[in-house]
Amino acid sequence: MPEEQWEPPVGSWASSAARRRNMQAIRSRDTKPELLVRRLLHAQGLRYRVAAKPLPDLRRTADLVFRPARVAVFIDGCYWHGCPEHYVPPKSNSVYWSDKVARNMARDLDTNLRLTEADWLVLRFWEHEPSAECAVRIADEVRERRAEIGKPGGE
Repeated sequence: MPEEQWEPPVGSWASSAARRRNMQAIRSRDTKPELLVRRLLHAQGLRYRVAAKPLPDLRRTADLVFRPARVAVFIDGCYWHGCPEHYVPPKSNSVYWSDKVARNMARDLDTNLRLTEADWLVLRFWEHEPSAECAVRIADEVRERRAEIGKPGGE
């Protein structure tokens, strides 16, 4: 029985059926580094929103959002966000994927700017950073911001 020729859907970036399946399996949320950080923060009694918009008019989500403290946390994948330490340009379809990563990096900078202008603290971590260290920094920053809000003249 002859194998059918695979045709990518119109406008698809996938070069093969196998590549398409592989790319669809990549998580945009609930990654292992995110889950580890979330568990550590939850164990410290901190509560947060997951994959939420920090600002209602911003069409982007942060991995963790502490709304009253105005802290947005992003745990960026080394490949997708262009980690200076681990990013390796792709060998196949390199123009498309390199442009995609460059657009992601530009969007990350724009997101940081918009949130900072709205008086949010943006914390970004790479997926390779130790989860325990990320959780300690996040907890410290959230508690500090909460304390500032509670002071006279604060929010």
